[in-house]
Amino acid sequence: MDWIRISVLCLCIYSTFGAPQAEKDAKIISQTNEITPEGGYNWSYDTDNGIKAQETGTLKKTSDPENPEVIVAQGNFEYTDKEGNKISLTYVADDEGGFQPQGAHLPTSPPIPPNIQKALDWIASQPSTTERAGRRK
Repeated sequence: MDWIRISVLCLCIYSTFGAPQAEKDAKIISQTNEITPEGGYNWSYDTDNGIKAQETGTLKKTSDPENPEVIVAQGNFEYTDKEGNKISLTYVADDEGGFQPQGAHLPTSPPIPPNIQKALDWIASQPSTTERAGRRK
């Protein structure tokens, strides 16, 4: 009976020390944050565990009377993932294209096969059905 208790105790101790340990809190080693008189902003920070981020926002005038001014942002960030790979992302966010990220780690669509592209080009070169219907009248 004592051997079972000792075995269970050893198993508990082993599982406690064998569990993944939480990462220590990252310390900010540099940080900037400024608002420009024109209505834009800049911010950036670096941490001691390799995380870096920065963003710039500028005020843009639009022709939309409901939203005469919008902020256009662009920035980037990078960090190291759990497998040790450096992840880097650059982005632009504006009123026309929304959030547009770019990074080597992001999935991309495969290229269109040549035969499919040829068919799409042919379809695009054909008159629309409304154009053909208009000629019949």
